[in-house]
Amino acid sequence: MTQFHALVPAAGFGARMEHELPKQYLPLAGAPMIYHALNTLCACQDISTVFVVLSPDDTLFRTYDWTPFGDKLQPLYCGGETRADTVLNGLLAAELEPGDWVLVHDAARPCLTQTHLAKLIDQLQDDPVGGILAVPVADTLKRADATGHILKTENRELLWQAQTPQMFRAALLVQALQRCKSVTDEASAIEALGLHPKLVAGDTTNLKVTYPPDLLMAELLLGKTR
Repeated sequence: MTQFHALVPAAGFGARMEHELPKQYLPLAGAPMIYHALNTLCACQDISTVFVVLSPDDTLFRTYDWTPFGDKLQPLYCGGETRADTVLNGLLAAELEPGDWVLVHDAARPCLTQTHLAKLIDQLQDDPVGGILAVPVADTLKRADATGHILKTENRELLWQAQTPQMFRAALLVQALQRCKSVTDEASAIEALGLHPKLVAGDTTNLKVTYPPDLLMAELLLGKTR
């Protein structure tokens, strides 16, 4: 039977957070930020294994108690220089079946819910390519010039903001990342093969913590979902 696995790349540092701790370990609602995403993924009955891909030099992961997640959570110390390298290294180390589905999720998206996961899996499990959670762009978009002034207003029609998880077959994702490593998300690598991932409508609560004020918003959202 085809299985579903999650993979969380967590080998980065997150310089924009301006903190000495790697972003995934910043305290959030009484736990390291990465805990919340791992907790949601491990609680999903459709997902067989949750792989977290860490830097080979990571010494912090072992200092936290992950025993509540049991053997479902599998750390892999093979992270690379870029996100694409980390995901590819993790996929190769996990040795998955070619047809298995992999849900790649950001460690910095702690507000993922079971509703998000159920919708993604339901809409993609029979799709020939796979796809991603995303939200239609709602704000007016401005293109800036080199001096920080508005150059023009962009048409936001048909534009979407990519989120995670991004869900693709293991073999297809390995092939895509081996061919195209200069990408910032998995869907871009799939697109480079000439394929067209499906957009599954998520919502803005699945926010990515990028800057310090985002931590407060995430804390508020997590408080409301408990």
